[in-house]
Amino acid sequence: MNRRHALAALPAALLAAPALAQAEWPRARPIRVVCPWPPGAANDMLARLTAARLQDRLGATAVVENRTGGAGLVGTREVLGAAPDGYTLLASAFNTAVMPLVLRNAGFDPETDLEVCARTAQAPLVMAITGGRPQRTLAEVIEAAKARPRDWSIAITSLGAASHLATIELNRRTGANLEMVAYRGTQPALQDLLAGNVHLLIDPSFNLLPHRERGRLRVLGIASRERSPLAPDVPTMGEAGLPGYEFQSWYGVWAPKGTPGEIVNRVHDLMVETMRDPAIVGRLTQQVLEPVTESIAETRRFIAAEISRASELLRSVNFQPE
Repeated sequence: MNRRHALAALPAALLAAPALAQAEWPRARPIRVVCPWPPGAANDMLARLTAARLQDRLGATAVVENRTGGAGLVGTREVLGAAPDGYTLLASAFNTAVMPLVLRNAGFDPETDLEVCARTAQAPLVMAITGGRPQRTLAEVIEAAKARPRDWSIAITSLGAASHLATIELNRRTGANLEMVAYRGTQPALQDLLAGNVHLLIDPSFNLLPHRERGRLRVLGIASRERSPLAPDVPTMGEAGLPGYEFQSWYGVWAPKGTPGEIVNRVHDLMVETMRDPAIVGRLTQQVLEPVTESIAETRRFIAAEISRASELLRSVNFQPE
């Protein structure tokens, strides 16, 4: 081939390269499912479920990498800087959407710098009171807290978390002005609640419901539209006196910006299929997680609404990113 013919053929070769890469996906090499949180939590469990389904349904080799640190930022940056070829995915949660509102050095926009593949599951928040307090209803707590505010405190599992936002809204809606005590994670907050060192906690249902049977805490309400079939005796927060009070922790899968739409759609379809699998639904339900099977467009709208609400709530208390 002479030089002119070689140059003429070059654009066609370049155009064919991405198509070839897409055609090989997901079998050319292992897929990294990056989880920016430690093993054992719901984030990690859903990351491993994602990796297992990539292997079982698509014949891929998929491995979970727990890249922790920086309140989720270390693992998120790992994905932000990865090649957009479908071989790196982020399995994370609500925190990804609000990270730039909480961390001053986040340096990314979750709506434009990542490709959302799917929202996979959600867990409504519940409000619990330490077992040593006599109050049995939300109304009784609010009345007591207003009468003697120094006698009450509410734990925050981490700044900017769904529990933090829900607590801001609780104070705003009720005027109780509960003192917020910030912790680094659910476990230390929960331990202090069980010991009576703090008196209230709002956190995902799977963290709190198992402890109520031992009498060390009582659940006052669930922040969802309907009661949970796993705790049908627990009223919704709307029934308890706060109509429209709905907060949840949620989980999803993202890819680096620029990942081909065909690959993003295949990951989305796989996760929707997964969350409709009766065996998976049963497994998640037992852990008080609700499967999500919405479209990518619906997820984008949902995330935009979550960011807007979080921004408003944090601004209302003059929260400053760390």
